[in-house]
Amino acid sequence: MTHPPAADSPTRGAFARRMVDAGLAPARYARVLQSDDRAPLLQIVKTGVAASLAWVVCLAILPAQLPVFGAIAAIIVVQPSVNQSFAKALERTVGVIVGVVIAYLVGLVFGPSTWIVLLAIILALLTGWALRLSQSTTVQLPISAMLVLTIGAETSGYAGGRIIETALGAVVAVVINLVIVPPVRLQPAHDAVAALGRESAVCLDGLARLLVEESTAAERNRALVEVRLLAPMLTTARAAVTGAEESLRFNPRRRANTDALELDNDLLAMLGVIVGRVPGMVRGLADNYDESLHGESTVRGLADEMEKAAHDLRLVMQDSDLRPVEPIPHTEELPVLTAPFQVVTPSPTHWILIGSLIEDLRRVHEVIVEAGRSVRS
Repeated sequence: MTHPPAADSPTRGAFARRMVDAGLAPARYARVLQSDDRAPLLQIVKTGVAASLAWVVCLAILPAQLPVFGAIAAIIVVQPSVNQSFAKALERTVGVIVGVVIAYLVGLVFGPSTWIVLLAIILALLTGWALRLSQSTTVQLPISAMLVLTIGAETSGYAGGRIIETALGAVVAVVINLVIVPPVRLQPAHDAVAALGRESAVCLDGLARLLVEESTAAERNRALVEVRLLAPMLTTARAAVTGAEESLRFNPRRRANTDALELDNDLLAMLGVIVGRVPGMVRGLADNYDESLHGESTVRGLADEMEKAAHDLRLVMQDSDLRPVEPIPHTEELPVLTAPFQVVTPSPTHWILIGSLIEDLRRVHEVIVEAGRSVRS
């Protein structure tokens, strides 16, 4: 057996480097075990309370055995939202019941033998797959079957007690999650939607500058990189809004926060259209750019309309109480996308680019106006 070099060994540095290269450094394992998204302290407190109460309740009803599985069920079922707790309670209970039934049938058909434990595990996994059960429920089936065939073979009434104990633990956890109301996760959704709106407005302003000012290839590539960041921001915002919806489902505070969540969804629908259009506009300009584009009489008006779209987008976000950091340059009160835009026939060299930009901008303008009416109504 080899041992790592001593602390004063000249080869210690080389040994440490080999450890890192091999993926064996302790810090690497620590990063795998840790998470940036730490559970709230309230979640930990609720889990401890639920496990303790489940232990007491199960021990009072089934004093013949330690209520280990009731406490396990309570720990698993306490989730960040009431809806998730209901789902986990159902998964856990169904998994235990089906697993116990499989173990009972296997024991009934094949009698007492050690090899039937392996058979029960395989049959339980196949049952979960055939019934299209969730991953956590499928995993619960063989665990329950295995425990019934091993521990339950020597303990009278073990199978039935396990079902009752698990159900009690799950019920206790759901009740605790209802009594100690989970936090509403609206603020992360608000922040993600606001950040996406702010960055979308910045990209529209940047596109306007590219239209009226001469730019280098590096500047246009930088604009492409910036606008491509909108897609992952949109994904993040959608996940945050979904998390907010999840936190409100079956939550007693749902009614008081429904309007704010609906507003986030409306803004997200608007921003989804904008994110779908603006990257293509920047890409089209970067691919078809030449200096003569700035001489087109329509381009200046088109750039003005893009700046107005950015302004009105900021105004919509402000009216929804998702205030951007930067001030609104035109006016703090009125939308400016109101006057018709006069289009002069462009040159044959640029008419496809200008036409596509106008059409994309028309759709962007349309969704901003619709969202502004929704926010003000």
